[in-house]
Amino acid sequence: MSQSEAVWQSIARRKKQEQSNLIPKDWTPKTRPTANRNDVLAVPRECGLLSDQEIQITENHDATTLVKELAARRLKSVDVVTAFCKRAAIAQQLTSCLTEIMFGEAIVRAKQLDEHLERTGKPIGPLHGLPISVKDSFKIVGKDASIGYASLCFKPAETNSALVEMLLQAGAVIHCKTNIPLTLQALDSHNNVFGRVLNPANLKLTAGGSSGGEGALVAMRGSVLGVGTDVGGSIRIPAMCNGLVGVKPSHGRIPYSGQENGSLPGTEALGIRSVAGPIAHTVRDCELFFKAIGDQEPWVFDPECIPQTWEQQIVRSALRTPSLSDHMRRLRVGIVKTDGITTPLPPIQAVMEEISNTLKRNAAIEVIELDITSLLSQCQTIANGLFGVDGANTAFDLMEATSEPISPWLSKRLRRKANLTAEKIRDLQARRNALQTRFLDIWRSGGGYWKDDTGSARKLDVFICPIAPHPTPAVDSWNTVSYTSSFNLLNYPAATLPIRPVRVSDLNGNLSDQSAAPNGWEKYNRKLWDGDRSVFLGGTLCVQVISQCRQERVLLQAMTKLKDSLAVLKEDKAVKPRL
Repeated sequence: MSQSEAVWQSIARRKKQEQSNLIPKDWTPKTRPTANRNDVLAVPRECGLLSDQEIQITENHDATTLVKELAARRLKSVDVVTAFCKRAAIAQQLTSCLTEIMFGEAIVRAKQLDEHLERTGKPIGPLHGLPISVKDSFKIVGKDASIGYASLCFKPAETNSALVEMLLQAGAVIHCKTNIPLTLQALDSHNNVFGRVLNPANLKLTAGGSSGGEGALVAMRGSVLGVGTDVGGSIRIPAMCNGLVGVKPSHGRIPYSGQENGSLPGTEALGIRSVAGPIAHTVRDCELFFKAIGDQEPWVFDPECIPQTWEQQIVRSALRTPSLSDHMRRLRVGIVKTDGITTPLPPIQAVMEEISNTLKRNAAIEVIELDITSLLSQCQTIANGLFGVDGANTAFDLMEATSEPISPWLSKRLRRKANLTAEKIRDLQARRNALQTRFLDIWRSGGGYWKDDTGSARKLDVFICPIAPHPTPAVDSWNTVSYTSSFNLLNYPAATLPIRPVRVSDLNGNLSDQSAAPNGWEKYNRKLWDGDRSVFLGGTLCVQVISQCRQERVLLQAMTKLKDSLAVLKEDKAVKPRL
């Protein structure tokens, strides 16, 4: 370490060199994209490093087809894993999406899995031979889980996180870990050790956080299935930023134990519980993930998991049968257009209107206009309080141990505060519990939040709302998490569903004067719209789909129906109102 080099800088330099050494020299593109090229999604295909077979493996399959091809021995795991490792290496060099690189170990494991299948004729499990990436917070024996802190580097894990252990037992091959923001509390994935994750669809846009590396890697097809975590939107926001499907389950559905989250043990149990979930290109790949984990009895690996397999979860008649003979069997979908705190910008308003009009034309779907702003507007205050249980003191302790500076997005948002008292935590939890109880009313027509002309207390299956009040913004420009963190507070399963690209025509709308005295979030949102709107191009307009607590199977099967119904919006430039 030079005299002018701070401790954190020395650690970061060593860590980056270690990372660079793990990428084979012949996996480096000979030429880089020109400086004015912002969309680098096609570079892996164009750079000449991938064979035709490797391009076909990484681009023409999702995880669901790959596991079938692998189990049938039409593809070898070593070929599939090598293809995704090469593509992940290219993605890393373009977007800084990786932390721990395990290409060598992954290829060795893939060969062993191929040998087992050849010898026995039976796959190890439902994910046999499938390459999967995981967020840096997951612990893997012998690898760091530094989560971007210099002070946590070069301290390899001695045990696997519960979910890592389950993925391995299901036959998966973990080939890399992915980049995150310092503290895991930012919506733009930047840290001083591994750098900033870039959005491969538009390098000027944020890749999101805190699972930003997963979003960028899966978008570049350097991984066919990624695993992130979410405590306020950290799966759904990167999924939106990268045009992917991302699912946040309820706590207790997927094992979370054994994570490194930069806080003292037990702290998380006092606030809002973080959860792990998939990021993928297709809804069915997310269902593959949930089924593979659920059928392994996750409660054996994590004592906080519910003893319920995937097949044991409730599925309502609207999702089981295609019959339209009874209107009660139609999928019942609520439309929530605003959270009552920050008014969505015109592109978000437009896509919500398009979705509503399109679904109303589908005879198999019943659309309910749902106004729950009186409830949603209460969520953010409670959530913000519970996010600050330890006053960010552990985070600052970890940074100060090596004189590490805070990241730009956090610099004006995070500071040391006193730990919350037991009385304050008790009060916040009581308010959260009361709000959860009140939210039960939105799911039935007799609750007063939507009308039912039949007079029966019918049930809502899912509802749709924005993920943010704006499209994917520029780096370090995300506004608010109120549209996502509400469902962490309520412990509802929630997922990102991509709808269509942002178009030039989306940038022409005008803001209505919603309030004479707008709050800070509203002012910031208007500032985003008053700036250079062309920065939004390259992004994908997505929505959030939400189901009741621990009804992940209902959520995913409803998403499949919604995806099919809304596919027309990817092509149509406008959807006419229903007559």
